[in-house]
Amino acid sequence: MKRLLLITALSLTICSCSSSGTKNKDTMGFFDKLFGKKGSTNKPKNQTSNIDKTSQIYIDYQNKLLETKQFYPFDRWRESYNDGLTQYTKQNCDKTKKVFDDLIASLIDLGGNGSEAQKKELFKTAIIKTNKLNDEIDGLIETGEREDLCELTDKITIACGLDPHKYGDGEGLASEWREW
Repeated sequence: MKRLLLITALSLTICSCSSSGTKNKDTMGFFDKLFGKKGSTNKPKNQTSNIDKTSQIYIDYQNKLLETKQFYPFDRWRESYNDGLTQYTKQNCDKTKKVFDDLIASLIDLGGNGSEAQKKELFKTAIIKTNKLNDEIDGLIETGEREDLCELTDKITIACGLDPHKYGDGEGLASEWREW
């Protein structure tokens, strides 16, 4: 008898049929009746858990920071190499790009709830690294590149929840430490 019930249950599930032989609209059939619809929960549809909200805030923060990469000037700098500006080798542009990739990754790791002081420290580290690169690579950061990096730094500052106008006498966080 148990075998017959088991075989019947399996065949109804596999065929997605009800016991009357009619086709069910869903593919879970018999098991839906026993265990409820797949993916259903007991909480109302409009209720989200705190974990879901926290995750969404983190994802939004992360996405804002990652979106600033679309403003990277490094490919454009690289094109200048073909115009005779030999300081813009792929290697040199990649070194500068890595500084900002690391800054964004560190801000994401810190999270949106990181303090202003913690975020400023990450920017300080990045700007000091660009100072060192500029010292090592003659002519790396000239007027146009300075404007590119200041603008990029401001966009990253805004994405992490800080106001760039509060720093460097209104010139942005890069102006706090830059030597270029």
